[in-house]
Amino acid sequence: MFGGGKGANQAVAAARAGGFVTFLGAYGPDTFGAEARDRLVKEGINVDRFQCVQSLPSGIALILVDGVTRENLIAVAKSANEAVDSAMVSAARSVFESAAVVISQLEIRDGAIEAVARLCHELGKPFVLNPAPSRTLPKPIYENLHVIVVNEHEARDITGQEDIPEAIRRLHGLGCKNVVVTLGASGVMFSEGRTVEFVAAPKVEAVDTTGAGDCFVGWLGVGVAEGLSLHAATERACRAASIKVTRPGAQDGMPYRREMVSDG
Repeated sequence: MFGGGKGANQAVAAARAGGFVTFLGAYGPDTFGAEARDRLVKEGINVDRFQCVQSLPSGIALILVDGVTRENLIAVAKSANEAVDSAMVSAARSVFESAAVVISQLEIRDGAIEAVARLCHELGKPFVLNPAPSRTLPKPIYENLHVIVVNEHEARDITGQEDIPEAIRRLHGLGCKNVVVTLGASGVMFSEGRTVEFVAAPKVEAVDTTGAGDCFVGWLGVGVAEGLSLHAATERACRAASIKVTRPGAQDGMPYRREMVSDG
């Protein structure tokens, strides 16, 4: 049993990448929730906005890892994450005001995501969204993103396009300014609107791919916060994810900044 949840995984990845992280979310009054909170605290993450919802259980997921490819299939149970709403987001305005970047995924409701997008747009804060589990969103959300990060399956699911470069063009057409598509062991494709570029992934022996995408998103977000170009942030995030897949567990396997040798 490992600590998980896409938001928590991304928060841990960002903290280990050197970010000062505040986590906004919800958990239930159970052992899973208490342990989730403790894990974040141990990573130095601010949990003042991580709220306990008495009426709902904490989020859990069953993850199946293929014995040959090491790819995974994840089933997520509905939980206290359902309680994260626009009011909770609005109440955290001061946190958004002091943020250098905001990162989210779709394990919370659309209303909360819409509130985050509006607030980031109003405050001029870069919003990095990982639309997973994938679903279509209102166009204003796409238009207010700084970067959308999807894997190849999510890109195809959202756009209906098998060809990844075409899917990237469709995402731009929806209003996304910057698009990043992770391709697993093959690397990453990204675009800032004019051309599609490619970053190859380092060759490693994969043990567990669980959390690799979250690792990538967390590191990419820190790169954006530090003012790196999209190419530089993508390349570093790809290297971090390649380290993560060599280790079991989502949060446990996230690399630390000191492990990224070229960053000093």
